[in-house]
Amino acid sequence: MALPRTYLFVPGDRPERFAKALASGADAVVIDLEDAVSPAAKLEARDTVRQFLVAADAAVRDRVVIRINDESTPWYAGDLAMLLSSRAGQVMLPKTEKAETVGSLGARCPGIAVLALVETARGVLAAEAIAIAPGVQRLVFGTLDYALDLDLSGDPLGLDYAASRLALASRAAGIAPPVAGVTAALDDEAQLLADLARARAHGFAAKLCIHPRQVAVIHTALAPSADELRWAHRVMAATEAVGQGTGAVQLDGRMIDRPVVERARRVIERAAR
Repeated sequence: MALPRTYLFVPGDRPERFAKALASGADAVVIDLEDAVSPAAKLEARDTVRQFLVAADAAVRDRVVIRINDESTPWYAGDLAMLLSSRAGQVMLPKTEKAETVGSLGARCPGIAVLALVETARGVLAAEAIAIAPGVQRLVFGTLDYALDLDLSGDPLGLDYAASRLALASRAAGIAPPVAGVTAALDDEAQLLADLARARAHGFAAKLCIHPRQVAVIHTALAPSADELRWAHRVMAATEAVGQGTGAVQLDGRMIDRPVVERARRVIERAAR
């Protein structure tokens, strides 16, 4: 099955919003126990999330990711125990900096899929090791915390090296393309699309969302245009017309070889979503 294109955050202490988030059209919903929940509300939020997951059916649990607190906090061990007892299927691990942390999480919660949230310089420099750690489904770029960690100016150029490194690490490890960070400007569709386009240029294939209105915009932007789809179908038709094993063919005066055919196939698959 295709992995999510959109991951919509919802605070873990706002259970009245869980159903709305699941009905938003987002491919996945991230119930957040970390930044969105104050320290005083952490324990109650954790219990709320546990009750929700235990009562949820398999189809809902398949779409839910739990962002826990990082391993340096006093809530980490309790969060892992909650994941195990609630049969959570996916976890977002914040401040991921070491493959060993992913390994110990997997040992305590066997079979859980890990979305490793990389948001520090140490995390970026360890991206290759993190990407091959058992249980890692994909890497996630925490752009806001990364910018804070490096004291970046705000120019998106400052994110490019880290973004490329996460994409390269993902591809080399044979896992899914990484997930782009949030766009904090809720009412700025142009900024949302610009952020997505820059992430796509690096090879990212999904994005974190902080408001339901961002979801449809991202899905539309990730879908191939009508012209792209027509081109893809023409490429596949030209290839099929000459038969398999004949090597490169020509279309509109251009060579159509294996990489072009593969790109056309991926365009058609994206359109099918």
